[in-house]
Amino acid sequence: MTDATHHDGSTPTTGLAGAETAERTGRRPDSLADIRETYADQAETVARMRWLDRLLVGRYRRRLFERATGRVLDVACGTGTNAEYVPESAEYVGVDISPEMLREADEELRRLGRAGTLAEMDAQALAFPDDSFETVISSLSTCTFPDPVAALDEMNRVCEPDGQVLLLEHGRSSVELFGRFQDWRADAHYEKHSCRWNQEPLALVSQSALALRESSTRLFGVITAIRAEPG
Repeated sequence: MTDATHHDGSTPTTGLAGAETAERTGRRPDSLADIRETYADQAETVARMRWLDRLLVGRYRRRLFERATGRVLDVACGTGTNAEYVPESAEYVGVDISPEMLREADEELRRLGRAGTLAEMDAQALAFPDDSFETVISSLSTCTFPDPVAALDEMNRVCEPDGQVLLLEHGRSSVELFGRFQDWRADAHYEKHSCRWNQEPLALVSQSALALRESSTRLFGVITAIRAEPG
């Protein structure tokens, strides 16, 4: 595995999605520093819980990310969970804002025996030229970005014009009783995890430069799989 490079993005201004979050919850989105702190505390726990992720979400990750080809960018790669599901023939590049998460991702790539490159980077200001990747993937991430639409626009920018962006996101359940519970606990959940667990992933994509091509929902509407193309 190649050595990681490091790039610290400055805290971005809050865009439309962030403003809507603030209006709904009564608080501004967490800053990049806040998010780093959250995942510094949680990185080891997330890594230990990969078995549960495989049980609940693994099949959906595999179904979506096995379609990745060419040079693949995994945005907000976390502990490297997606690397297991990206074809070996693809070149894997993972970026995340959390050094602790990246250390766990490094261990995961070694465990898998997989080559790859990892870098510390702000998803809202990716340090790559335009059209750098054939496939961009991300999972369970837009809920944490201070400005998720800005991050989606960056995915759009670094993806080749004939490439694809594959997203596996979670959001408000289509089962109304559970959805109301998510709404009720939204502030407390965000306070602890920097995660907007009642977001609407398809609405975020519609606000971005990406062109939606396919989507499907699973687990009572909580998990949404998305295939988009650069707009």
